[in-house]
Formats: sequence, structure tokens, C-alpha cells
Amino acid sequence: MAATLKDVAERAGVSRSAVSRTFTDGASVSEKMRRKVEKAAKELGYSPNALASSLTTGRTKLIGLVSNNFHNPIFLQVFDLFTKGLQDRGLRPLLVNLSDETDAEASVRMLRQYSVDGAVVASSTLPEGFSRAFKDAGVPVVHSFGRATSAPKVHIVSIDNVEAGRLVAQTLIARGYKHVAFMGGPLSATSTQDRHAGFMSELAKHPEVKVTASFADHYSFEAGRYEMLRLLQDAPAEAYFCGDDVLSIGALSAVQDSGLSCPDDIGIIGLNDMEMAGWENINLTTVHQPIRQIVQSSIELMVAMLDDKDRYPETRIFPCAIVERGTLRPIQNLVFGP
Repeated sequence: MAATLKDVAERAGVSRSAVSRTFTDGASVSEKMRRKVEKAAKELGYSPNALASSLTTGRTKLIGLVSNNFHNPIFLQVFDLFTKGLQDRGLRPLLVNLSDETDAEASVRMLRQYSVDGAVVASSTLPEGFSRAFKDAGVPVVHSFGRATSAPKVHIVSIDNVEAGRLVAQTLIARGYKHVAFMGGPLSATSTQDRHAGFMSELAKHPEVKVTASFADHYSFEAGRYEMLRLLQDAPAEAYFCGDDVLSIGALSAVQDSGLSCPDDIGIIGLNDMEMAGWENINLTTVHQPIRQIVQSSIELMVAMLDDKDRYPETRIFPCAIVERGTLRPIQNLVFGP
């Protein structure tokens, strides 16, 4: 049978409360007492009961990890980094799937049933109001991959999606494309809106370049493939900014199954730089989003808020960069007269 707190107390020759204090963060216990208890615990193979500890401290160390797009494989990487990072800080992630949930208040009630100490909303599609519902309920919250703003109501860690859209437009112009298109995710997603806005604003400076836009139903392979097959039935653009890697891979599949070549017939560029994008049979040109740094920064903010719930909200923005691979033609060599 597993060793109990009572067994450790008897082995160490101390009271049960001394053992409890030893394994309670912030509790007062002498160094001599701590060494004695930890030695007994190690000899017995004792591990403190996290649930029992939460009753004493009022802290569960549970952090709700909330997302709504489990169709996108990029979130496998996101969840992997978040769960490891939280566990390394002595916190316990509680993964919550909100794929079919639109009511923020219902999500808050569900997480409060588990007495979470905080929540991370990991989504580029949910509006800021979703995260604010947690804050209004007194739950410390960080919105990772949220919409960048200079006056945030909650902590936001993300990229500037408007700037990412501009960067892609500049990349396509540098390659000499004369007809380009934006193929985004759902129009309701803030990331889609901002990437589209940045893309169109940059292309507005180049009236010689034709630009069109369309939107897929989801950030998913199937949605990207379906939308590209639809677009190919008419006069397709020379190059597409698909707004997301998984959309891009779906679009690439449609292009290839239609007997066309990428990048010879149609160019494609994505956004995220997820691991799959670099696979040899995909080789997707994309925009690198520094996911590891975004996750680490989000965890840092969450840990800080657990000690200071009134910490003033801030926006942390990380830069993006183009990752050159094989789905766009090379940059044109411009010649300016003799």
C-alpha cells in the first residue's frame, strides 16, 4: 500500500502537521525539520496528495488550457509546449475543448467547477471578450495568440497579424506576381480579419497587382482543400496567401490533384511554420510564428498573476519572418534601365 502522511510522521518522529507544512508551499518549517521529513518521505516512497494540499492552501495549481480549434495540427505543438511548461512550474494543466462552444459564461462556469487557479485561452479565433469573461469572474487569464492591441483588457501574447499580412504581400510582390489572392480561414476569426487587412493594405500601394479574397469555413485541411478546388473552377490567381499552414496544405493537395504544379502554375504561402510544413513532400513556404516563445511568455505571465491577480494587463508581441521553401517562385531580379 502507498505510504501515508501518518507513516511519514511516524518515521520522521514529528507531528502530522509538520509533514503537511513541509509539503505546503509557503508554509513555515525549519530547515532541520524539512530535511528530516523529506528523508522519511523518500525512504517510504511518499508523494503528497495534491488534492488534500489544495484544501489546506486554497490553491489547486490547476490551470485551464482552453482552445477551440482541435482540427488544426498546430495545436498539438501548442498543447505539448503548454503542458510541459506548466508542469515544469509545478502547475497542472486542465485541457478544455471549446470547439462547439460559443458561450463564454458557460466556459467560465465549467472551469470554476474545477476550482482552477487561472486560465490560458490559446486561440487566434476567439475574440478578446471571451478572455474578459474569465477576468470578470475573478479568474487570472492570459490570451495566447490573441488579437494584438495597445490597450488590452487582459494579458495578450501573440504576433501582429496585420503586419504578417503586409509581410506576405511584400513577399509576393517581390516575386513578380501580378494576380494574387488571400484565402483565409473563417471571416469571424480575428486572425483572419487582421491578416486580410494587412495583406490588402499593402497591395493597395500596388494598383498594377490584381488581388482577390475568399474565406474557408475553418482552419483545417478539409476546408483549405475544398475552397481551393472551388477557386480552381474559375480563373485562379497566380499565388495565394492561405492565412494558415493547414489551409495551405489542403490547398496544395487540391492544386496537385487538379493536375497543376506548385509553384510553376500556382504559388502558395502559409503562416505558422508548423513541423509538417517542412516535410519534404510538402516543403511549404510560410511565415514563422515563434510559438515556443509565445507559450513560454504566456506561462511567465500566468505564474506572475498567480502571485499578483491585479497585475496590469499587457500585450507582448513577437516578430514573424518568412521561411523560404518550395511553394513560391524565386524573387525576381529587377533591372532598372541600361
